[in-house]
Amino acid sequence: MRVLVIEDDKDVAAYLVNGLKENDNVVDHSGDGKQGLLLAASENYDVMIIDRMLPGMDGLSIIKTIRATGNQTPVLILSALGDVDDRVEGLRGGGDDYLTKPFSYTELLARLEVLVRRGSNSGSEKVTHLSVSDLEMDLLARTVKRGAEKIDLQPREFRLLEYLMKHAGQVVTRTMLLEQVWDYHFDPQTNVIDVHISRLRSKIDKDFPKQLLQTVRGAGYILSEDS
Repeated sequence: MRVLVIEDDKDVAAYLVNGLKENDNVVDHSGDGKQGLLLAASENYDVMIIDRMLPGMDGLSIIKTIRATGNQTPVLILSALGDVDDRVEGLRGGGDDYLTKPFSYTELLARLEVLVRRGSNSGSEKVTHLSVSDLEMDLLARTVKRGAEKIDLQPREFRLLEYLMKHAGQVVTRTMLLEQVWDYHFDPQTNVIDVHISRLRSKIDKDFPKQLLQTVRGAGYILSEDS
């Protein structure tokens, strides 16, 4: 699993991160609410563990914000607030499960596995069509068009656009593209991404009044109907 832990208590965070890594999970951690939200919105995770009370931005606000963008990554709320009303508020706020402190690591791991399994099952229906504004992709026919105009793409360009469309509205980093589109788990120190982004932009945005593919300086790229 790839897990995001947003927890400001250093001892609890270290306990979680070390335990999860020992179970062969990939873990990112933030002790600040705003930084945690940035990670949640820009990276792909199988599950998130979010504390309710955080500096910068509280846990429920983080969850509500990512849910508003369509991000349905399972979230386990971790909190010292264990009253029934607190649990109900957390679940109604977008959390998928609620665990109170102090907790058993074994129970936490079991809950995470259930959430990830549930999320995988809920997404079992195969997506065959993607669209962003007037840009459309048919995954079965392997065709792309914008409005009435057909767009011819090379296989790697098609795979790049597919990934961007599946993450429309989200910032996609260079690392994510290297791993998911090129299957590189290291930085080849080349401009391969820049070249393909440039080619793709010339095909899907050239001669169209609305530019969909944007560069986010210092972060990556975003495909969005909001110019």
